[in-house]
Amino acid sequence: MSEKERMVAGRLYLAQGEELKAMRQKGQQLVRLFNGTTEEEKPYRTQLLMDIFDDVAGDIYIEPTLRVDYGKNITIGKNFYANFDCVMIDVAPIKIGDNAMFGPRVCLYTAGHPIDPTVRNSGLEFGTSITIGNNVWIGGSAVVNPGVTIGDNVVIGSGSVVTKNIPSNTIAVGNPCRVIRDITQEDKAFWEDKQAAYWTEIANEQNTTIKEEVSK
Repeated sequence: MSEKERMVAGRLYLAQGEELKAMRQKGQQLVRLFNGTTEEEKPYRTQLLMDIFDDVAGDIYIEPTLRVDYGKNITIGKNFYANFDCVMIDVAPIKIGDNAMFGPRVCLYTAGHPIDPTVRNSGLEFGTSITIGNNVWIGGSAVVNPGVTIGDNVVIGSGSVVTKNIPSNTIAVGNPCRVIRDITQEDKAFWEDKQAAYWTEIANEQNTTIKEEVSK
């Protein structure tokens, strides 16, 4: 196996081979270009993101700055948003589902190092993949550790350190991150009522504006 194959498979590997050096250099060059763009260059930003990641299924928007190790070990679903200073250490695969939202400074770490200092100092390392489901919202400054799977429709509180899998349809917070409750039908009804009230307010404001224009 090549060092790249060993890395992606989650086995011990050495990161200093020419193939992995070239991959890192390419990914980090693209990230440097992305981080140097302005808000007037949104189409160019989007194209760079398509080049950085292995696959993007649909709309994507990331606020600079972004940091990755390789980029090509990351796949992203439709309608992805990440706020400022997102970090994805992708020595192992990172898979993100549809409609995921990240607050500022969300960090995904797949990399691991041997506990024994002699082996660690030899340069050997490893990675364990991260999987994030559909409709997940991760709050600002949260850290997702190697090997974690986050289910669908999950909310992760800001500042959390996620060290274990989080089941679908839950709210989880803390260090270490723990499930505090399920997301319920009462939550759904509450926020649908809020949404309906918003659209009613907008319609009323528009009707008031039209009447004022007509009366002039």
